[in-house]
Amino acid sequence: MSVIDLRSDTVTRPTAAMRAAMAAAEVGDDVFGDDPTVNALQDRIATLLGKPAALFMPSGTQSNLCALMAHCGRGDEYIVGQHAHTYQYEAGGAAVLGSIQPQPIAHQADGTLALDDMAAAIKPDDAHFARSRLLALENTFGGRVMPMDWQRAATGLARQRGLACHLDGARLFNAAVAQAQATGSTPLAEARAIADLYDSVSVCFSKGLGAPVGSALVGPADVIARARRHRKILGGGLRQAGVLAAAALHALDHHVDRLADDHARARRLADGLAGLPGVAVVAPDTNIVFVDLNAAIDGAETVRRAGEHGLLLTGGQRLRLVTHLQVDEAGIDRAVAVLSALLGAGRRA
Repeated sequence: MSVIDLRSDTVTRPTAAMRAAMAAAEVGDDVFGDDPTVNALQDRIATLLGKPAALFMPSGTQSNLCALMAHCGRGDEYIVGQHAHTYQYEAGGAAVLGSIQPQPIAHQADGTLALDDMAAAIKPDDAHFARSRLLALENTFGGRVMPMDWQRAATGLARQRGLACHLDGARLFNAAVAQAQATGSTPLAEARAIADLYDSVSVCFSKGLGAPVGSALVGPADVIARARRHRKILGGGLRQAGVLAAAALHALDHHVDRLADDHARARRLADGLAGLPGVAVVAPDTNIVFVDLNAAIDGAETVRRAGEHGLLLTGGQRLRLVTHLQVDEAGIDRAVAVLSALLGAGRRA
């Protein structure tokens, strides 16, 4: 039985063409700065996002942490959403390793942060308080595309108060593809427009873009220089990393526009599940579908039984289903059929 894996877009595997690019990669020692493929990737992503410099990282978690540590020092503070990945899902690294205090703010229903809440959270220059240094936002957030007008207002407020701005853009290109469809622009132009609002941006290659490993941090040269030192401290200095950078370059060349297919399949999945009894489906902006189960349905048992049918899911009473390059329309239809059998027609898992 083949498996339909909707747990995350991190489960993607390199395509045959990507593996060929990796095998052909020219390599060197990246800690010495002489891996030509890594250097080419860093130049490419920095230029694409309109920043002076970039640094290849093993993971998005490390990329975000290096950014926070590059912008903030001991006793400094960053403003962040209560459910943002950097705050909730990265093991408290900023506090544990950077001695940086997070100041979380509640999200609004659409995933944004209220500007008044942000303004109130920024501390005065007083020895009693941590020093507010950075605003860290996320786009997409839970698969939602954050409105450009709100991002402009939020980053503008931060800068008026003397804060730098960092974007966790793990799925930046998903946001850019969705935004391009709405504006009639191109995904690369939209990615640049989003990045222009921030001092630094972390972007992931190993989610929807389908590379096996890696993220990049882009930003000013001084920020990237500090981040490089932090990357070394954190054990992220790589040697012949060109084989990984080649996968990321291939992804930028071949896997950006096709994210629109993942978004269309997420809508197909949401439409197929809508109307099942005891189920509320959140319409997706991009490639993530949330399905809320009522209290009469055992979410953990649903996940277990779906696995028995070759459908891998995450969640409990809220299921999180993520489409990616290795889930085609037949896979979506099979996922709908499995969940319909488990949840539909009055059945309860």
